[in-house]
This record gives sequence, C-alpha cells and structure tokens, in this order.
Amino acid sequence: MANRYALRMEHPHSWTIFDVFTGEPAVVKQRIMVGMDTRDADAMVVQMNVRDIKRREKAERKS
Repeated sequence: MANRYALRMEHPHSWTIFDVFTGEPAVVKQRIMVGMDTRDADAMVVQMNVRDIKRREKAERKS
C-alpha cells in the first residue's frame, strides 16, 4: 500500500508534509503542515502514514 503523505523541502531546514494524491499540504487539527523542522516533520509524516494505512485497511475490510 502506497504512503499517502510525504515530505517536501521548501527551504533549508523547512519542510512541508503533503498529500501525494492531491499535491496539497496536509492539514492536521486545522493546522497546515508547512514550515516544519526536520525532526518534527519526519516524526509526523510517519505517524500520519501509519494512521492512514490503518484507516484504509479498515475501510477495505468493511467493503
């Protein structure tokens, strides 16, 4: 299963988490995931992809 979220460097030491399906920056709890430092962006993108994979697997089981 492909990851939905990935990182894009906007400026040195400034990262955006974006949705690879739409190309748009991701939004979590009404916060746009832009201007993040490397450590936070790395950790957040992993968490977001794990949650998304679990959500899609659950949806597939229901269908």
